[in-house]
Amino acid sequence: MILRNIIIMLIISVLSANAQELQCSVSVQSASVQGTNKQIYENMRNALSDFMNNQIWTNDRYDNKERIECSFNFNITDQIASNEFKGTLTVQLRRPVFNSAYTTTMINLQDNDIQFRYNEGQQLAFNPSSYDSDNLIPILAFYAYFMLGMDYDSFSMNGGTDYFKKAETIVNQAQSSTFAGWKSYDGTKNRYWLINNALDDNHKIFRTQVYNYHRKGLDQMADNVDMGRTAIFDTLDEFRKVKQRSSRNAYLLSLFFTAKADEIVNIFSESPVMEKNKAYEYLSAADPGNISKYEKIKDKK
Repeated sequence: MILRNIIIMLIISVLSANAQELQCSVSVQSASVQGTNKQIYENMRNALSDFMNNQIWTNDRYDNKERIECSFNFNITDQIASNEFKGTLTVQLRRPVFNSAYTTTMINLQDNDIQFRYNEGQQLAFNPSSYDSDNLIPILAFYAYFMLGMDYDSFSMNGGTDYFKKAETIVNQAQSSTFAGWKSYDGTKNRYWLINNALDDNHKIFRTQVYNYHRKGLDQMADNVDMGRTAIFDTLDEFRKVKQRSSRNAYLLSLFFTAKADEIVNIFSESPVMEKNKAYEYLSAADPGNISKYEKIKDKK
């Protein structure tokens, strides 16, 4: 009896130590779809949530408290057939900042090329060696690996490479797909360009600065605000260089600033005047799309 209890405790310990990596909140909206069975969308949400939160994506050991916070919000705009759906997907990834209650947003993107087949009650299973022609699992797996790549990069220099490569494998497998979002010519803001940016030599600086921004910047601010802010200031000039070198497509860089613009404004709101103005100069070059936000940084005296 004692031996049995010990074995059970060991099994529980192993299972706990290998908890799934993602703590993913999933929603499925269908207000635009008229005259259909709405229960299918609730069942879809449950299936997607179970898949994202129960799939094991890495060989690393995670405690429950270490799981990566993210959210998937599907907005179904059209039910093309009884088992085929079209819409958009909003993906958000969040990361805790050391020694604080603050959580920083790392990804906040909308994928407009969402079309897939889903049969109510089907078992969702991921096979990394082949492309699932229903397109749903590849989309979910691609973003799971992409989020892992970004998260690992923020904690260790180029730590996300293996996961970006897994996402790239999914993109390569999907090149024969008839669904949009996987190919270079489908647009300039899609899954193809996300992973292209993450692994392209012209964007190596970007990934280094993701690490510097989070580990040397945000994670230091609880102990030394000035030191952390200086590290973030230094990343802005490097992001400017990424923009200059990536004139063809800098989708990943623009997504970074979509997630970070307001945060950066808050960080530099109390900076010395010279630092504010220089930060504004760097940001204007790196992220002109958010220039109206960065005007709040610039000293106007």
